[in-house]
Formats: sequence, C-alpha cells, structure tokens
Amino acid sequence: MSRIRVGVIGAGMISQVEHIPNLLRLGDLFELVGVADPSRISREYVSEVHGIANFETPEQLFDHKLDAVVIGSPDPLHHEQVLAALGRGLHVFCEKPLCYSPAEIAEIIATRNKAGKVMQVGYMKRFDPSYRLALASLPGTAKTLRSVSVEVNDPDAWPFIAHQRYIRGNDIPKDLIAAAQSKQKQQVERAIGQPLNDLAFRGFIGAYSSALIHDVNAVHGLLDALGVPEGEVVGAQIFANGDGGQGAVKLLDGQALWTMTHLTVPKLADYKERITLFFDAASFELEFPSPWLNHHPTRLTVKTSDGHTLSRKDLRAGYGEAFVEELRGFWGAIVNGDEVVNRPEHAARDQALLIALTRQHLATSQAG
Repeated sequence: MSRIRVGVIGAGMISQVEHIPNLLRLGDLFELVGVADPSRISREYVSEVHGIANFETPEQLFDHKLDAVVIGSPDPLHHEQVLAALGRGLHVFCEKPLCYSPAEIAEIIATRNKAGKVMQVGYMKRFDPSYRLALASLPGTAKTLRSVSVEVNDPDAWPFIAHQRYIRGNDIPKDLIAAAQSKQKQQVERAIGQPLNDLAFRGFIGAYSSALIHDVNAVHGLLDALGVPEGEVVGAQIFANGDGGQGAVKLLDGQALWTMTHLTVPKLADYKERITLFFDAASFELEFPSPWLNHHPTRLTVKTSDGHTLSRKDLRAGYGEAFVEELRGFWGAIVNGDEVVNRPEHAARDQALLIALTRQHLATSQAG
C-alpha cells in the first residue's frame, strides 16, 4: 500500500482537533512530515503533542519532499497557498471555503489541470455515512419534490472541544494579521462586485461562507442526485450582527422551494442541524451532530404515508467519521485514481450561490 508524504499548513483548531490526529490515525495511508504555522505557540504545541516537525512558513514545509498538503489556514490565505502547492507539483486538500469568488477558483482549476494533480475541498458531509445512505435512498425523480429545508443553530465549537488537546496561539505578528485582513476585504469586495457594509461583510464571511456553505454543498449533492438544475435566489437576509444568514431558492420553476437558515447562538451550548427534503408522500431528514463530535452518527429519518398510515424509519449506516473518510477519499484519488468527491468546480457553484444570496440581501436592504 502506497503511503503519501503529507504536510499540514495551518496549526489552528481544525488542524489540531481533526486533520493532524486523523492523518496520524491513518498512518498506513499517510506519512505526516510536519506542520507549518506562523504561530510558534501553536506549531510547537503540535510538535510536542504529536512528535512531528514544525515550520514557520509553507515554503519551508514544501522543501521536505512532500507528495501532498492539507491546508487548514485562515480563509483569505487559501487561494495563494493552493496555487503555491500546485505549482510545486503537490496534491492539495483545502478546507472550505476554497476561495470567496468563482474567478479565483477558476484560476485554481486551471493550475490544477496544468499540474495534473488532485485538488479536493474539505466538505466532510459528503463523506458522512448517513448522507451517503440518503443519496442512495432518494427517489429516482424530483417530480414530487415540494421543499428542501436547512435549519442550523450553532454555539460554535467551544462546548464540543473542551475535552480535546488544543491550544490557541496568540503570538502571530500583527503585520501578518493585518495583511490577511486586508486580503480578505479585497477578496470579498471582488467576489460580491460592490462595497459591503459591516453587516453584509460579516454575514458573507461568517454565516454564509463559513457555516451555511457546508449545507449548500450537501444540498447541491442531494439535488444533483434528483436531477434538479440550478435554482433562482428569491430571498436572503443577513441578521444578528452577521451571525445569522437566511436564504430562499426557487427550484424547478416554482415547483419547490429551498430555504436555509444558520444562526450562531454564542452562549447556548446546543447544536442542531437538519436538512429535510419533502415530497408529496415522503420526507427525508438528516440530523447532524456538531461536526466536532467525532463518530456521533448522523440520523437519517425517512417518513412515508399509505393513506392514514404513517411509517417512520430511523436509519444508521455505521459510526464512520466523515473527517476521517474524506482523507481516505483524498488518498484514494491520489493513489487509485478514484473520483474526487469535492472538486473546485463544486466549490465554485457553492460560492456563486452564496454570492447571489449576499447580493440579494444588499438589494433588499437598500430598497428598504
């Protein structure tokens, strides 16, 4: 079995809690060379806990004969780091959002094609066993689809990582922080194509591009399985100081409506995330646990009716962890030529919808 020499860029929460432990767990597939992060506190902590090398910059990590990188750095750094890694001839796994704009993603696609390397985006829900079971259980047609509903309330990670070995570095140089913030502002304004007020900016980078993006990608996969084409944004609101995002998309010329809401509730230690598809005589509901709770299975509930008789089935497809399975998928795409489940093309479609929601919010706000 071929082992992939991999490095991790970014030693923040997602890398400390998920990617680094999972790569080490998959030691028959990956040889973890080291981690790069500008925070000495974070990278040295990771080295101490896991016994791996650490580097200050991605360039230093690139020099150690890698096959691939896993990028878990701040969002505005993804574009340049993905391009740099592909330019070095490396396979790339990058956390979402890949980039804020389809134009930047198009540049990545062109570079990937030229390099001939695997480029996978970190949407782990596509690897959830219950999500995959839902795909296999859906009817073969969308003729009776009536609605798609996404509802999420999320306190963020704090209630679910207290038991994990994690440290947050507070020693990143201020000039690097300022440069990343400047990049982010420029990237967002280019993506939206117009100036944003603070509410819209916070909502786009937070509720939409950091949170709902997972559900947007998951729903796109479900709609693809049903043969449902792109819809039309008919409503959107950013609220709760940018911690809340809502959207509505008309599907199949108005036959069905896709509604979505994500709200961060910062002091309530409760997480709920549901994706529900309603048909004339059936519903399919996926209820996800907090993504930080590994091996907690997503519940798939299928309800059907035969006249007055209601049937309900709660289905579970095992205890496999989506964060682990997406890395297996990355390895399989590199070594065996397996299909890349989450390609940049998918990320471009997701971001196009989130951009359309933000523009709709701005138009509605300005009209009011």
